[in-house]
Amino acid sequence: MIRFTVKVGLRPPFLSARLLTLPSLGRQAWGDRFRDDRFKINGGELRLDSRLQEIVEKVTAREGLELVHAELSGGRRPTLKVLIDKPGGVTIDDCATVSEKLGMTLDVEDVIPSQYMLEVASPGLDRGLYREADYERFAGLPAHIRTIEPIAGQRNFHGRLVGLDRTGELAAVLEEPTGVRHLIPLALITKAWVEIEPQQIHPVDRDE
Repeated sequence: MIRFTVKVGLRPPFLSARLLTLPSLGRQAWGDRFRDDRFKINGGELRLDSRLQEIVEKVTAREGLELVHAELSGGRRPTLKVLIDKPGGVTIDDCATVSEKLGMTLDVEDVIPSQYMLEVASPGLDRGLYREADYERFAGLPAHIRTIEPIAGQRNFHGRLVGLDRTGELAAVLEEPTGVRHLIPLALITKAWVEIEPQQIHPVDRDE
């Protein structure tokens, strides 16, 4: 087992990762496990099954941290990426602690059927929008949205995030500098993120 922790600046700010080697299995056994429906590749990303999601949520919550996002991506040696946050910002020690405890739990539960990389990081300045609530939480910030298919001939959008429109199909509202607004159905969004300045992530309180 190889462990390493590195500090790489704000994009992304902190990274703690481990290479985990699970017990050796025969080629046929590995093939059988990789046919498990829980880990089918979907656009290069492996969906978390409910048990894995539950483990990640419990470990982060136990440390008093917010689970921003977790995903599996890659091929026969996938990467489990876990983004965490907390008031005041996460530290490299937070990343190392979650990496250690999550890795040990996953070793015991054996829910990922292969060798895998575990990455634990803070969200960074380009913060992804993963939940409906994120589109309202970060309203007012510059945002980038990419869609699976073109909307009026356009797949990449950039502007100010206004929030969500719930009058019909749930859609993100993005306003260009010219004032033009776009309604972008969440079902069509393949990637979305906002640009956050360092002082906007965890503002420092100052005495009057």
